[in-house]
Amino acid sequence: MDKCKDSVERVYLPSDINATLSSLDFIREGLNVCILGPSDSGKSYLAKALGIQACLNYRAMYHHCEEFLETMVALKQADYSKYQKKIRFYLKLDLLILDDFLLHTITDEREIKVLFEVMEKRSELSRCTIVCSQREPNSWASMILNDEVSANAILKRATKHYTVVIQPRN
Repeated sequence: MDKCKDSVERVYLPSDINATLSSLDFIREGLNVCILGPSDSGKSYLAKALGIQACLNYRAMYHHCEEFLETMVALKQADYSKYQKKIRFYLKLDLLILDDFLLHTITDEREIKVLFEVMEKRSELSRCTIVCSQREPNSWASMILNDEVSANAILKRATKHYTVVIQPRN
């Protein structure tokens, strides 16, 4: 998995990041990865490729972030004990991939709390999370109910270790 199939059409920054990530050491070490780039740049492809490779030796799961948050909020509201069980399940995963991270503004405070809880607890347990976003992290505060404190807390956890930028070649 040294490079994406169409990597000649893309620039990965830092330039050696594919080799670094393909070792999957970041999962064993519990390091987070933030993959940034415009639409159709290959963020999801890279995250899924890492996830598929991870499944050979680790417990991994992929979710579209918005659907993940909506489902978890609904579960929390409907049955708190099942919600807690589901949180424990996500905390046991070696790798959690949240794709299309902050694609749309989060206006529901309950979703912000769930996102923070998952990111915080996974960070405390040194569990790897990959987030893929079209938005630069410095714009995340405006995407999280204009709650700069929550946005900064989430940003610090999501971008703590590796940040990958994928740019189409011009």
